[in-house]
Amino acid sequence: MFNTGITVKEHDEARQGEALVLENQTGKNNGRKLYIESYGCQMNFSDSEIVASIMLDTGFTTTNAYQEADVIFINTCSIRENAEQRVRNRLKEFAVAKVRKPDMVVGVLGCMAERLKAKFLEEEKLVDIVVGPDAYRDLPNLIERVDDGSKAVNVLLSREETYADINPVRLTSNGISAFVSIMRGCDNMCSFCVVPFTRGRERSRDAHSIVKEVSDLYNNGYKEVTLLGQNVDSYKWSNEEGTESVNFAQLLERVALVSPEVRVRFSTSHPKDITDEVLHTMGKYENICKYIHLPVQSGNSRILDLMNRTYDREWYMGRIEAIRRIIPGCAISTDVITGFCSETEEEHQETLSMMDFVQYDYAYMFMYSERPGTPAAKKLTDDIPTEVKNRRLTEIINKQQAHSKIRLEQQLGKVQKVLVEGLSKKSDLDFCGRNDQNAMVIFPVIEGVKPGDYVSVRVERCTSATLIGKME
Repeated sequence: MFNTGITVKEHDEARQGEALVLENQTGKNNGRKLYIESYGCQMNFSDSEIVASIMLDTGFTTTNAYQEADVIFINTCSIRENAEQRVRNRLKEFAVAKVRKPDMVVGVLGCMAERLKAKFLEEEKLVDIVVGPDAYRDLPNLIERVDDGSKAVNVLLSREETYADINPVRLTSNGISAFVSIMRGCDNMCSFCVVPFTRGRERSRDAHSIVKEVSDLYNNGYKEVTLLGQNVDSYKWSNEEGTESVNFAQLLERVALVSPEVRVRFSTSHPKDITDEVLHTMGKYENICKYIHLPVQSGNSRILDLMNRTYDREWYMGRIEAIRRIIPGCAISTDVITGFCSETEEEHQETLSMMDFVQYDYAYMFMYSERPGTPAAKKLTDDIPTEVKNRRLTEIINKQQAHSKIRLEQQLGKVQKVLVEGLSKKSDLDFCGRNDQNAMVIFPVIEGVKPGDYVSVRVERCTSATLIGKME
């Protein structure tokens, strides 16, 4: 994935659990070490924290060195072919470690496991366990089966599982920001996407459990939460008695009210579902970040119809206008797929013109790659030559780089409220943190300021991806 607006980890890059080595939480210790590695979206990283909680509860401790592990889990992504190939390449490295430690258990979790199921055991002889996103509670039992000499698979999808009662272990956290999953699955059948098949039907988590998790995080010193869902705007929870119903705007308000010191973000929104009520709620509370990720995918209505996105160009532009009207200065990012089936040059130009209309702060940009089992793979022909896709993608990237720079330059001379995350990667003399619009801000270290503090920074200059300034 390309990201030209701010510096973040690549979508398909492994986040390798290096931040913390945790002791088990129950006093049990079975003498075995667990290593977890995650690929893909924020939901996968959140799921790995749920897995860690389940495993630590049975007596495991964690390690940041897979060579030392007794159990290795790799939490996978199937959204693009490149993501799956990187997982397979990583498994080859684990195979070397397993030769040295034959009793090591290797498990493949998540979307790739759900897509391939037991076939994975045939294709990758190294793998002992294959587990889908809704079966993580079964992991201790599956490990027992492997210990008894059998391979183990559980890829059953659920209409109820939300893991609402599990307190996630913050494996890669900085102690300041945390992900909070509010729903699972997806009911949108975008023709290019595997998620409905790998994560199952949409279901929303108990609103009270979400607010409690955020409250617990705040009480433990966290200052920022990101509410996660494949489509957060379709969040809808009701109690069993039918006396209470909560939509996403109402949930957002409840979370914001936990404390004005807790900054609230969310991802991802769907253009067909994001409401003015959500926008007005964002505008009402200062601690709800003025940033929305609103994937457009294409700027052409015919292509959007082929993608089954259920909105057209005009609808999307109307939502952008509403955001600009209700939340002036709100940052907007997006996803763009170029070279989708039958896309003409004129339709590609409409995507470029949509980018000009919005001027996104940053974007995740891809060329279309056909995914097995999707409606597009079954009904449409991937007929755009690779060289054409490459050229169109380059044009999109170049345009986004220009827009990202423009959006950052608009912040020059302005004072930004920044949540200090830690030292800059490039210099121990500088702090880094994000502003309300999710842009990275770099500024000199000052005595008395520490990670987790809010500071005011006046922006003096910028690079193509970063704001640079000094504290006021």
